[in-house]
Amino acid sequence: MITNPVIKIENIVVSADLHAEIDLYSLSKKVKEVDYEPEQFPGAIFKIQEPHVSIILFKNGKMICTGANTEANIKRALDYAAKVISKYVIGPAPPPKS
Repeated sequence: MITNPVIKIENIVVSADLHAEIDLYSLSKKVKEVDYEPEQFPGAIFKIQEPHVSIILFKNGKMICTGANTEANIKRALDYAAKVISKYVIGPAPPPKS
């Protein structure tokens, strides 16, 4: 017999866009939580400790945030990331390719 399942949210994945071009190389050199190896992968990985999330950040300002378990933690993480990243903006995001 099946009973009601217990549901626990453990990992929410969110995409976001800063609408700005980011200098990932400088960001990774100055911010120890950011790992960037363009020979391996085109995105930088920003590991935030509190809340415990990882953000994949691309040069065109697009981000993928994973690991949060509440919307509030997503907002906190993305607000913090945007504040840190804002120092490494090199211009508006390039227009999308047609």
